[in-house]
Amino acid sequence: MSNRPRALPAVIASVLVTAIGLSGCGRSATDAAADAAAANETAVAAAPSAPKVDVVELSVANAQAGMAAGRFTSADLVDAYLARIAAIDDSGPTLNAVIALNPAARADAEALDAERAAGRLRGPLHGIPVLVKDNIDVAGLPTTAGSLALANHVPADDATLVASLREAGAVILGKTNLSEWANFRSTNSISGWSSAGGQTRNPYVLDRNACGSSSGTGAAIAASLATVGVGTETDGSILCPSAVNGLVGFKPTVGVIPADGIVPISASQDTAGPMARSIADATVLMEAMSGLEPIATPEVPETTDDAAAAGPLAGKRFGLLRQAMGRHAGLDAATEAAVAQLRAAGAEVVDAELPTWGQWGEAELTVLLYEFKDGLNRYLAEGPAPVADLEALIAWNTAHADRAMPWFAQELFEQAQAKGPLTDPAYLEARTAAKRLAGEEGLLKVLREGRFDALIAPTTGPAWPIDPVLGDHFTSAGYGAAAVAGTPSLTVPMGEIHGLPVGLSLLGPKEGDAGLLALGAVVEARLAGARRAPDFRPTLQP
Repeated sequence: MSNRPRALPAVIASVLVTAIGLSGCGRSATDAAADAAAANETAVAAAPSAPKVDVVELSVANAQAGMAAGRFTSADLVDAYLARIAAIDDSGPTLNAVIALNPAARADAEALDAERAAGRLRGPLHGIPVLVKDNIDVAGLPTTAGSLALANHVPADDATLVASLREAGAVILGKTNLSEWANFRSTNSISGWSSAGGQTRNPYVLDRNACGSSSGTGAAIAASLATVGVGTETDGSILCPSAVNGLVGFKPTVGVIPADGIVPISASQDTAGPMARSIADATVLMEAMSGLEPIATPEVPETTDDAAAAGPLAGKRFGLLRQAMGRHAGLDAATEAAVAQLRAAGAEVVDAELPTWGQWGEAELTVLLYEFKDGLNRYLAEGPAPVADLEALIAWNTAHADRAMPWFAQELFEQAQAKGPLTDPAYLEARTAAKRLAGEEGLLKVLREGRFDALIAPTTGPAWPIDPVLGDHFTSAGYGAAAVAGTPSLTVPMGEIHGLPVGLSLLGPKEGDAGLLALGAVVEARLAGARRAPDFRPTLQP
């Protein structure tokens, strides 16, 4: 596939202008910034001043219905999203969620409109604009992983998941900002900040963090900058930004979605996954990326009458992980309210406990350090990328520290570089221990012995203030066991704390992806009204 022109928002273009002498890039950063700005102007100029369709909170199903009825086209959708990106991402609230636009998006949409007119429909994603996290290869667009060192890294081929999305009829609208190197450069990193893209802001309260590392996707989809989006997760990077941005986020069983063409951290834990405003939208995206058969979700009564609405949840059994509670009174209260709703609908919710809670952390870090070095070196070599390997990347960051490391260092990079090959006994022992403690003796053991359909827990606390000096302030995390075990996990909105969204996590058995999404659909319906659109408040007031 031929390379497409680069199209980057002004924020990255301005950053690139200052990055003089990018090592190995072949062209100056100033030239790259000029090209980026010109391509971006071309892409945004295509959007009319008065879009034909209101895309705010537009679902996949409603978008398809509108296109089927002839009220608007896929090209109209692209125009409307480009206009919205210009209005609230590049200016206005300035979310800074989108790092690159695809200059071919409108042409791609027009081609799909022509297919529709000829009677060829590829499926439920036909003509639907999608945003993709910028650690996933899209042919002709830079894959930076948020790093200025990769500002001119333009893959020639799509990641397999992107090729699958195109085949399913999706329009790749552009790419989203992320925590640099998916939050795996420093223990003091700032979620949502990257040297290439700047700081992404939470659309509910703008001085709050959007969580990482899929912060850009979370903020963008919450703010209706595309219909649906793709994130990636190693440990919480889909679930956390989904929860604090009021979204549904689904982390599949590791391996269900092909991982090639994704800048890696851990072969044991990395996966892409859908981020959307509803389970229905997330399911459609999941089916397209994974090749899973269409996922049937139970029919949920619209009534809130307990007896009538009990059907889908009656007999379901959940284990509540109180180990993820007790750190924030508001979060605990929201969780208890959600549990009460599930019980009122006929579900059984009992307290559960992971006997190995938190014991996998040391082994997990060892695994990530080893696998990051091995995986990144192979990714950079296959690119080819502007830097040859992790050692060269560390040197590049050191040489450009004023731009690449203004807030935090790269101690995780340095620790990973000190590791040996994946044949080291220390790595093999850590990998076995992590899987055993999180999976066989943890999550999977409790699911099996408790006969639970899923374990539930608050996903994480409400969004914290952006703090470049002290870094992130995570309150809690209910998803860690599933991340390390490689099993599916899902977050659905369960309410707000002072206007900041919080989510409820569902953790399921390995390869139970379809069942967990179906279960999530009835939980989401029971918690109807827990999500609202963001209102872009500058800050919180007492």
